[in-house]
Amino acid sequence: MSKYEVVIGLETHAQLKTESKMFCQCDNYSVDAAPNTHVCPVCLGMPGMLPVANKKAIEWTYLFGMALGSKPAEKFNFERKNYFYPDLPKAYQITSSTNPPVIGGSLEIDDEGEIRKVRIHHIHLEEDAGKLVHPEKANYSLVDLNRAGTPLMEIVSEPDMRSPREARIYMQDLRSILRYLGISDANMEQGNLRCDANVSLRPFGQKELGTKVEIKNMNSFRMIERALDYEVARQTEMLNSGEKIMQETRGWDDAKGITLSQRSKEEANDYRYFPEPDLPPFDLTAENHFDLNEIKTWLPELPKDKCRRFQIEYGLSIDDSVALTDDLDVAKYFEQAITLLPDAADSPEIKRERSKKVANWMTGELTARLNASEDSIVSTKVSPENLVALVEMIESGSISGKMAKDVFATMFETGKEPKKIVDESGLSQITDVSAIGKVIDEVLAANEKSVADYRAGKQQAFGFLIGQVMAKTKGQASPNVVNEILRKKLS
Repeated sequence: MSKYEVVIGLETHAQLKTESKMFCQCDNYSVDAAPNTHVCPVCLGMPGMLPVANKKAIEWTYLFGMALGSKPAEKFNFERKNYFYPDLPKAYQITSSTNPPVIGGSLEIDDEGEIRKVRIHHIHLEEDAGKLVHPEKANYSLVDLNRAGTPLMEIVSEPDMRSPREARIYMQDLRSILRYLGISDANMEQGNLRCDANVSLRPFGQKELGTKVEIKNMNSFRMIERALDYEVARQTEMLNSGEKIMQETRGWDDAKGITLSQRSKEEANDYRYFPEPDLPPFDLTAENHFDLNEIKTWLPELPKDKCRRFQIEYGLSIDDSVALTDDLDVAKYFEQAITLLPDAADSPEIKRERSKKVANWMTGELTARLNASEDSIVSTKVSPENLVALVEMIESGSISGKMAKDVFATMFETGKEPKKIVDESGLSQITDVSAIGKVIDEVLAANEKSVADYRAGKQQAFGFLIGQVMAKTKGQASPNVVNEILRKKLS
């Protein structure tokens, strides 16, 4: 067991999907646009151009803060963060990081039943930079400024996470909230959700933080956990051997599975912040720009609230509730399916039992096939109506659970109704007592030794005889009917 405590804080950037950019009217959300086609003199940094703040982006920042229990600052202002980089045309970034619009708040994360409260230091708004493109085998880079000026909300946590796994869970929970609010696609692979991690180690019991190292270039939740696992191991080894940890920025190389030093940060960078002269300060106490009471009404049922409701209302397990509420589209699919179930208003128990059956199919077969095909719940061919119809066919005894899996596989590939699949393939379950009785008579006559074994007290012989009946009927005989008739005949 390590003698060092892991300390992790995250700086998370979420691109907001407003119609226009942060400080100009350029189209903000055309993902497949040709390079440098959604630009204007403002986001190109032309001399004399004046920025105008995007009101919706500020409102959405307040909204997100409300979801985390944060407080809006009475006053905030934008400022210029000065640095030179090829994808930053103005040679400064307009940000609100030193005097942010949202302060405090927290997010509770659940790591297999262990709850940890991660405090939020602040949330601020800024404009994103452009994007550097590095053609393969070329000795030059290209600059695409379509992304320059995109509203970027940065959520800065306190160093409250104690493991790489907690950092991953925290990021996944943030993504869920962003999607529930509808303010960001929050897709790490597409770059509209990004994070930098500050990680340090200290002896257990020590209050003073260790020397922090910043980790960049983590483009998926899996990368976050892998990169931090590696960095914790690297720092542990250094401390155990008496080496000094240097404050630096390191980049994650996913192919090699290591972090690599990028630059030293022994001295803090001087960005020469100063107030943005072309944007006035925002004062919530003096100006009526934002109606916080109205913004609060935009808050939907959030993931953790929905998760608790699913457990209470539908009797689902914690694991199933978490799986069905992590993604808003999955939660919508489930609740749409529930509304299609046969009315069981007179029996809450029946409603819960049916709800659990739908949940089991969604968290089992449907999720497995979606993951294998890299499909999504939004584009799946299995409609909520057809999933419920399949559950009803199992309940009525039209098909067995084993048959249902074969039917579902066809539903997933074709989108056909389950009854149509059953009719076309002749998979309907045999429930006719007379027909099943004849098959059982044939099986008993052909397996006299197994009959004798059962009557001698060998219970496994009964299972063998059941299997023979199911084999003769190609799995279509109702197991319940087979069981009942076979026991009668053997007795």
